[in-house]
Amino acid sequence: MMDRDRNKTLLLELQRTAGTGNGRCADCGEPDPEWASYKLGIFICLNCSGIHRNLPQISRVKSLRLDFWENDLIEFMKNHGNVTAKTKYEAKVPPYYYIPQSCDCLVLREQWIRAKYEREEFVATRVCQDPCSAGSREGYLWKRGRENRQFQKRQFVLSAKEGVMKYFTRNSRGPKAIISVRNLNAMFQTEKIQHSHGLQITYSTDGQTRNLFVYHESGKEIVDWFNAIRAARYHYLRTTFPAVPEPELIPRITRKYVKEGYMEKTGPKQKEAFKVRWFCLDSQERNLMYFKNPLDAFAQGQVFIGRMDEGYEVQAGLPKGVRVKKRKPAITVVTPVREFVFICENDREQKEWIDALNGVIAQPLSG
Repeated sequence: MMDRDRNKTLLLELQRTAGTGNGRCADCGEPDPEWASYKLGIFICLNCSGIHRNLPQISRVKSLRLDFWENDLIEFMKNHGNVTAKTKYEAKVPPYYYIPQSCDCLVLREQWIRAKYEREEFVATRVCQDPCSAGSREGYLWKRGRENRQFQKRQFVLSAKEGVMKYFTRNSRGPKAIISVRNLNAMFQTEKIQHSHGLQITYSTDGQTRNLFVYHESGKEIVDWFNAIRAARYHYLRTTFPAVPEPELIPRITRKYVKEGYMEKTGPKQKEAFKVRWFCLDSQERNLMYFKNPLDAFAQGQVFIGRMDEGYEVQAGLPKGVRVKKRKPAITVVTPVREFVFICENDREQKEWIDALNGVIAQPLSG
């Protein structure tokens, strides 16, 4: 019992020791990890420990507080730790490779962990692919049809060198679409697509944002596609903006929407009936887009969100003279042209939308 309590105390001290990196999960960065891999010598969070359990040849996990730790395992943890593991297993992570955080979906976190420890893709002895090569890929993805809404197998071809992504239907002689890498974006949307490997690809065409919803049965394959798109985007940005520092470039490779969800909207006269719509806020393009359904290919409309000194503002509540039957929280987006009125489902949603919109209004216009 004394050994058990002493070793638990030593482990918790190790977790809090400055300079070891042990105070955050080695894989997703979650603070105060409560688990550890005693084969790898790392401290990890509960969610990542579940992934490690599926890799028994590589990793074995125990709870810091609930499990018994033998003296030799304590010594092993002392001699290793998160910074040591990072130096070994993350020696050559490419700048375009997406490193997931605790809030990211399971497939991203699982493939990051497998890439590091199982496949050892980033150890110092590995030869890194250049972004142009890494941003070239060909294969099949299941794509949701725009009209029939069924997922069908489609061939996709990505070429960083040509700066395009293409996809083909079964009987087409040429590509169904040729998408410029300049306008390309990708984000995981597992809940929206209702598939654990669901990916949303967006691009601009004729002034509108086009959505493609795809998945692959293999978690590795869909994450490889995502990072190939990121490599192609990185190659484009690095060659187009050679003087831009790396820390400014990386966030622009791909992006998630700041917020998504249902709100109700009325028309320009503010007397039309309120209709439920799905909204997506894109901070980089400064657009609030709305769709009849979350998986629609095109938005029904969009509202540009400029800066406050240009006359843009978001307010809680309704404009003067506007009345609604429903007693639900509302927000008003003021633009130089008109006011847009939206009704939220509850107070929490109202606050989240106001905070998200204010965040876009506060950011400088990108050149």
